[in-house]
Amino acid sequence: MSRETGRKLIASNKKARHDYAILKTYEAGLVLAGTEVKSLREGRASLVDAFAQEHEGEIMLYGLHIAEYGYGSWTNHAPRRTRKLLLHKSEIVKILAQLRDGNGLTLVPLSMYFNEGWAKVELGMARGLKSYDKRQVLAARDAQKEIQREMGRRLKGRSR
Repeated sequence: MSRETGRKLIASNKKARHDYAILKTYEAGLVLAGTEVKSLREGRASLVDAFAQEHEGEIMLYGLHIAEYGYGSWTNHAPRRTRKLLLHKSEIVKILAQLRDGNGLTLVPLSMYFNEGWAKVELGMARGLKSYDKRQVLAARDAQKEIQREMGRRLKGRSR
């Protein structure tokens, strides 16, 4: 059997990029049961309520929903169980130091994917955005779209 190559997206957390300012991203592996991997290969996961936190010197992922595997019997997993994240010890130390500083930072899962056959989670070190920050981001995005639209018109020789 040949190994998977490349990157295959399982789930993404679009709301996280809207609600948080992402300062830095990390790639972490997951400790999973067999039926969880099979369910992930079918794309049955949700990052909507998920968050990462420190627990006894390790970083754990809470609230990640991986649906039960359809053909699993008594070996099936609990859909919202706590899962351990696999990071290098030096990365864990850096992350925990930033979280403990009291700067209002949090760890948010941004996406889940298979990388070379291994299940991975992209974590973002994030700071929550206020409502006025969100409005500024939306206004800047709209202005950028309008600029691109006008540039396209000018390049094509059409002008209003």
